[in-house]
Amino acid sequence: MGQLMPATSPATYAILSLSCLLYGASLLWTIRMSGFQMGGGGLGTLFNLGGINGSILLRLGMSLPLQYNLAQPWRFVMAVFLHASLLHIGFNMWVLMDVGPQIEELYGSARYLFIYVITGIGGYVVSSAIGGRPSVGGSGALLGLIGVLLAVTMNRQSIGMRMLRGQLIRWLIYIAIMGFVMSNSVDNYAHFGGLATGFIIGKIMADRPPSSPEERKRADLFGWAAALLVVASIVMMVMGNLHGAS
Repeated sequence: MGQLMPATSPATYAILSLSCLLYGASLLWTIRMSGFQMGGGGLGTLFNLGGINGSILLRLGMSLPLQYNLAQPWRFVMAVFLHASLLHIGFNMWVLMDVGPQIEELYGSARYLFIYVITGIGGYVVSSAIGGRPSVGGSGALLGLIGVLLAVTMNRQSIGMRMLRGQLIRWLIYIAIMGFVMSNSVDNYAHFGGLATGFIIGKIMADRPPSSPEERKRADLFGWAAALLVVASIVMMVMGNLHGAS
């Protein structure tokens, strides 16, 4: 895979590619089932442009109330990489490309992939346990990345760290306002769960690339565990759909 990904930020581009691939597949499936979704006029057209049929998101791994997610735990993972509309994936991937490479450079690709997947899962654990409504999107994991950087910058007073902390706080304010204004369509519980999980990881994990063979081996283990978790979730989703079709 290293030969296929860019030399810089390969994990970020892998996340971007998987998210776009799943959105493209779900969009083609939606078009085949019910045509291209244009929304209901006005802002609805913008927010729902390229919308994905809810039954398709359900089959691909939408997060559900906790009892259903525990019965099908692959939903905690798949929901992180699914998106409900063109604007949804466009905004999330913009944030990913803005924040992700910084964290990948700071922690190394393997640990960064682990952070993204685990914070995304953390977001949907909180969402499904407290919010309980169907949900998809990578925003919980993206808030997790912001939480990691926020933890790293908390006790550092250099000019660069203060500027970064100010940028992160502005992101949080924008997202909080969006969550308040669009509370019916934004999963604030997933945002909070991802942010809290990321902040905890940022306080625990050393904020630098692995510096010794032992650290590199441990980081690679984290990265492979996250990658295998994603692959296993995709396989379980596919098998579940094949079983349902039969």
